[in-house]
Amino acid sequence: MADSRIQITLCWSLEPRHVHEQSLRVPEGCTVKVALDLAVAQWLSSQPSADATTLSALQFQQAGIWGQKVPWTQLVQADDRIELYRPLKVDPKVARRQRFKRQGKGRTGLFANRKSGSAAGY
Repeated sequence: MADSRIQITLCWSLEPRHVHEQSLRVPEGCTVKVALDLAVAQWLSSQPSADATTLSALQFQQAGIWGQKVPWTQLVQADDRIELYRPLKVDPKVARRQRFKRQGKGRTGLFANRKSGSAAGY
């Protein structure tokens, strides 16, 4: 009986604006965790300068398939794109408030063409 393998893609980013994408063939019926372990082993064998401690940090990230969060025990299917998400360093609400404060208020940005007599923000 032949070993049936499926093609998947694994994507991760250890730092901003540096995305690594790796295609690999995994046994049918394997989980996201097993696929990640196979990808790390393949990455270490192909990259002599790769550091095992850096890649082990991938195991602590949230996993997703095509943008939907999944548990590590989720079975992968053919042509799945497994994505590993880094934890956020800044709350998006806080970052937006800081950007808005830096850009200014009143007659800038979205409120530049305000009708006369209307309340601020409308």
